[in-house]
Amino acid sequence: MNNAHKAIQLCSCNGTVEIDIRRLGDALALDAADLPVLHAATQLCGRDAAAFSAALGGAADAIVGCTQEAALLREVADEAGATAGLTFINLRDIGGRSPRGSDATPSVAAQLAMARMAEPAPVPAVSYASSGQLLIIGPAGAALGWAQEAQRRYGDSIAVSVLVTGHDGSELPVRRDWPVMTGRDVAVSGWLGAFDVSWARANAIDLDACVRCNACIDACPEGAIGYDYQVDAARCTGHRACVKACADIGAIDFAAVGSPRSERYDLVLDLSEPALIRIPHPPQGYAAPGRDPLEQSLALQKLAGMVGEFEKPKFFNYKSSICAHSRNSKQGCNRCIDVCSTSAIRADGDGVFVEPHLCMGCGACATVCPTGAMRYAYPSASDVAVRIKTALQAWRAAGGQAPRVVFHNETQGEELLALAGRRRGLPADLLPVAVHDVASVGLELMLATLCYGAAQCVILSHDDQPDAYREATSGQIALGRTILSALGHPSSALCAVVADDAATLIHALGATAAPAQSCPPASFALPVEKRGALEFCIDHLARHAARKVEAIALPAGAPFGAVNIDKAACTLCMSCVGACPASALMDGGERPALRFLERNCVQCGLCVNTCPENALSLEPRLLIGDAVRRERVLNETEPFHCISCGTPFGTKQMIDAMTGRLSAHSMFASGDALRRLQMCADCRVIDMMKAKGGETTVFDT
Repeated sequence: MNNAHKAIQLCSCNGTVEIDIRRLGDALALDAADLPVLHAATQLCGRDAAAFSAALGGAADAIVGCTQEAALLREVADEAGATAGLTFINLRDIGGRSPRGSDATPSVAAQLAMARMAEPAPVPAVSYASSGQLLIIGPAGAALGWAQEAQRRYGDSIAVSVLVTGHDGSELPVRRDWPVMTGRDVAVSGWLGAFDVSWARANAIDLDACVRCNACIDACPEGAIGYDYQVDAARCTGHRACVKACADIGAIDFAAVGSPRSERYDLVLDLSEPALIRIPHPPQGYAAPGRDPLEQSLALQKLAGMVGEFEKPKFFNYKSSICAHSRNSKQGCNRCIDVCSTSAIRADGDGVFVEPHLCMGCGACATVCPTGAMRYAYPSASDVAVRIKTALQAWRAAGGQAPRVVFHNETQGEELLALAGRRRGLPADLLPVAVHDVASVGLELMLATLCYGAAQCVILSHDDQPDAYREATSGQIALGRTILSALGHPSSALCAVVADDAATLIHALGATAAPAQSCPPASFALPVEKRGALEFCIDHLARHAARKVEAIALPAGAPFGAVNIDKAACTLCMSCVGACPASALMDGGERPALRFLERNCVQCGLCVNTCPENALSLEPRLLIGDAVRRERVLNETEPFHCISCGTPFGTKQMIDAMTGRLSAHSMFASGDALRRLQMCADCRVIDMMKAKGGETTVFDT
């Protein structure tokens, strides 16, 4: 949806936020005819509410610069019969309440400019369907207790089953209102609406078949069966009187202990210690609250709300043709698999497979992908870059200098920034930009932020962020700092802060002073393709660099670099060309040569791992300028001509190496066999037929 046509309703919140209508109008490029759509009130939720209601009556849509009173203002709009679509943004706490004496207009202008932009283009949706089939797994007492509570709270909206994994003497309920099973070696996989649970039967008595008639209890002379209706193996002597007593029911079978079972459920409440799924971000529909009764209650409440049909965006795009994971069973890049916190990515032949139902949209896989095969789709880096570019243009148009752009998570980060703003702890030069998850902010977006005129790019994360995400972001920042420093730009232009409370955030932002100057703003639109985006950014930074360099040495693992070759060892077999996913290595066409285009090389190492001669090595570096876009020949040699017909069919070095290696083999002891290695395929067949005394007919084609 394009929001540029929306009216803008602002509030100074009892005069605590500076609002300069004319400067804002100029910054947003509103002409005199458009200015009436920009309104400012002193108490939008109080004495100016009537004017707000009247203004909405004549507007199709509106942007409201207040989130605190969103509920009240929606009621005002409803009572007025307004059909306006309201978008609420927090202008007061995030930017508007800058330290006293500072000018908040640039920040307000930038945030309004972003709010007026169109929403990202829609992407395919991932669907879930849950009918409320809930499995509770855990020790008998806790699992049975929460099953009863679920039935009491939610009635028929939740269909409960219980899988008991440990017996503590708890009696089964008098009424059998839901299935009860016992199991060990439990495994859970899947997602909301499609959890596959497998286990091995843990006891001779099948609780799901048992009618609780107590015949087995009466028959057992050792008292090995109690009112939990399970056989205590330590007390049982194996006389099997219980089996005879249960013959008509058939619920007792000692031979069935350990037999596998599996079922599918919509929801799983896991009371096990430790949890059955131990990853940073478990799938939706699965909860492992631990032993705390309050956490268990909250988990049950949350799961009860996951009944129905749901959708979420498909956050990623994957292009297998340029994936550097593997080639011909040779290992290459595993970065996306290693960083994924939901275990949504797995190896799939030469590429990878992403289960969209497990993907939570963090974007870390796209951040670490060196080729751009994995791309974050909603919103894409190019969409976010357009928002930043537009915001910075409005910032400068409102008279602001180069700001610090702070990327933060949409929910947790925005709330933390608002709390810091309430204390007037957010510097006036701060421009917050919300993303779904800061793990999706890769080097191309960081550098684009600087290219568009920001003095500093800050990544705000929190203590509960998975370590793999933080390491990925740190790696991107370290690589960017190496490049910036080599070009003479301040390396402090990229930084990260970790904070979970307002005081820590205020202190961290105060300790990360922004550079005094920024790069002249670029005009380019950030390409969707990752390598192209990085190239645009690096070229712009190099063009405005204080230090001119031809090449920058990079640490191992960097996604830029050269391939070096040992010409004496290389036979130009071209196996490296077939292995290269990025078309950085190419053959020579009609001549035996190996060509290299450095701009395409991602340093995945597949060429090195594939080369049978161990003739290749990697050199992480970044070439600056046109040299990186020019092909160069790594190796070339003379073609070898068939000794019979003269047709070129290989390289002299390859044939010499082959004959040298095979000369000692028994199959090539005769001179004729070695000589045939120097013939093309057609002549080799003809020569073999002649040697056997057969007649050979050659067709002239």
